[in-house]
Amino acid sequence: MIFNNKYFSSGLSDFPSSGPANFLAPGQKPKDLGYFFPAEWAPHEATWLSWPHKEASWPDKLEAIYPYYAQFVKELTRGELVRINVVDEAMQAAATAHLVKAGVDLQKVQFFIHPTNDAWCRDHGPAFLINPTALHKKMIVDWGYNAWGNKYPPFDLDDNIPTRIGEAFKLPVVYPAIVMEGGSVEFNGAGTILTSTACLLNPNRNPHLNQQEIETYLQDYYGVSQILWVDEGIVGDDTDGHIDDTVRFVNEDTVLTVIEENKQDENYELLQHNLKQLQQMRLLNGKQLNIVELPMPDAVIWEDQRLPASYANFYIANKSVIVPTYRCDKDDKALQIIQTAFPDREVVGIDSTEIIWGLGSFHCLSQQEPAV
Repeated sequence: MIFNNKYFSSGLSDFPSSGPANFLAPGQKPKDLGYFFPAEWAPHEATWLSWPHKEASWPDKLEAIYPYYAQFVKELTRGELVRINVVDEAMQAAATAHLVKAGVDLQKVQFFIHPTNDAWCRDHGPAFLINPTALHKKMIVDWGYNAWGNKYPPFDLDDNIPTRIGEAFKLPVVYPAIVMEGGSVEFNGAGTILTSTACLLNPNRNPHLNQQEIETYLQDYYGVSQILWVDEGIVGDDTDGHIDDTVRFVNEDTVLTVIEENKQDENYELLQHNLKQLQQMRLLNGKQLNIVELPMPDAVIWEDQRLPASYANFYIANKSVIVPTYRCDKDDKALQIIQTAFPDREVVGIDSTEIIWGLGSFHCLSQQEPAV
């Protein structure tokens, strides 16, 4: 199945509106209309992916990642549709061949001709908000995207993906006109976001905004009431400290947070600092967070570069929780901890040792589309 979207452009400024006309009145924000971003464990209609094709993201390893990526797709299709952005029909054919080889049910896969620069759909994909009581029950926030502070140009195609999807499904699309990445924010589904100062206060994103102004954007365009901040990311993370490598909500008041057990490791102090901050936090209802510690894997190093390997970069699908593993003695322990946190889902480990060379894993590669 191919869905062709021929609405081509080069920048956000070319997309003043999408979907139903006059969706927001002047000065109105999604939160004003009761829209919100659901927690990842809420039911999905689909998971969105952008097929990996950029050699520079996986130098000398791009072909090596496809068996593991296809295994990820296969696991997703157990419980939901998988919608995949591809550059053209030739890429769709190549992707299909990998999926067939892995035994993926192609009835659960939909391809969209939406050209991309890279594969990191968590960050360039659409932020779907819902309001079950509204006329338009689903909408898209198209944040600005600059490839983590202009690190990896070009990124114009990625920047336009949310609007292309909005056009394909005739959904309302709104434009906050600031830079924001999906991997930088973590939701509890009850009005709270967790994020990091290392990323969102980095001057390579929105240097004209202070912390309070960024909080206001998050509240208005994600439909939340509280922003909680940790400071640090992990070593090797080129996103400047995305939260989806360090702290993840597993229910409204419980987080899994990675810790480094080796005091000589360069991540040890960074993650202890985050842990102390989490221990001081209070939710909107006044409760402390329930904090469950998750070990870091042994360092994964390739070509003398430490890679941002973390068990926290799991993805919560409808039927399972898909966890990156790293051919490490700690893999089983991490899977057991995550399984305890998700008694209603099967926890599935997929080897991410090749994929992490791209500096991200399964959560970075995916973006959920909620059911409503």
